[in-house]
Amino acid sequence: MKLLTVTVPCYNSQDYMEKCVDSLLTGGERVEIVIIDDGSKDRTGEIADRYAAKYPTIVKAVHQENGGHGEGINQGLRHATGKYFKTVDSDDWLNDFPLFLDRLEEIDRQGGVALFMTNYYYEHADGKGNRSINFSNALPENRIFTWAETRPFRVDQILMIHACTFRTQLLRETGLEMPKHIFYEDNYMIYGNLKSVERMYYMDLDLYRYFIGRAGQSVQEDVMKKRYAHQLKATELCFRAYHLDNLKDKRKRAYCKHELFIMFGISILYARLNGSEQAEADLEQLWASCRKYDCKWANRFRYRTPLRAVCLPGKGGRGVVRLMYKLAHVVVRFN
Repeated sequence: MKLLTVTVPCYNSQDYMEKCVDSLLTGGERVEIVIIDDGSKDRTGEIADRYAAKYPTIVKAVHQENGGHGEGINQGLRHATGKYFKTVDSDDWLNDFPLFLDRLEEIDRQGGVALFMTNYYYEHADGKGNRSINFSNALPENRIFTWAETRPFRVDQILMIHACTFRTQLLRETGLEMPKHIFYEDNYMIYGNLKSVERMYYMDLDLYRYFIGRAGQSVQEDVMKKRYAHQLKATELCFRAYHLDNLKDKRKRAYCKHELFIMFGISILYARLNGSEQAEADLEQLWASCRKYDCKWANRFRYRTPLRAVCLPGKGGRGVVRLMYKLAHVVVRFN
């Protein structure tokens, strides 16, 4: 059995996927790399097949009809044989990968964990604003721990897919299916599985290099404004994944509240930055759906958190949204 399966969802990725895959090959035979060709129209599938032929004990090439990033994750998990599972986007790469694998292997010998966390590092195309998102203030370092030993996360800290490596068995037992043709669904992968996570480990290592600045990238501001409905759907999936009050561990519940707060905030920002009547209506529909599932917590997020300010109606409310967006972008240059 491999130590780690890394799935790489690819759509028309011929221009940059090789940098990603080459960084993963530094892990050697401990790693299984599952390249998902998601109905690409360029040479992505050919490149994937070439890697699979050259490294038959490490690389698998899977070709599918276009199903989106989420279906790429689903396919990667279906083909995974590793004890642990990680997703790396085809325009990103890993740094110090063998060092990470050494530590993961060591922790697995100690009984393993459900979730292994590392840092992610913003790599901007223009070289400005590069920075690490680390969790040393919130998580114990270099030892196995539980939720009771965690501390509050800052508003700029969230366990994105870049930070997380899950035990494969946990993902299969949870049984979450990522939706097809929905962007930002990776938030659902993380949030939806957190309810089953108890044993964790954090390594203060800038493992994941998160590239920002490619034209058409899903996190570009103009793209996110157009795809605001995808963000609303991902947030709704997270909120309806389970009831917060069913989480008996207070620290786990506190983190899940934090993640939902960030998800709602992003959804509101981009729906309102879109500026259309349809976006406003879709945002209200999100709140209605969430109230139907859990009225107490939906109303608490809307009316009893700072989100209340960005929900203000009319031009004044949209002005607050633009100001909040600019401030957030200064704190974390996320696109």
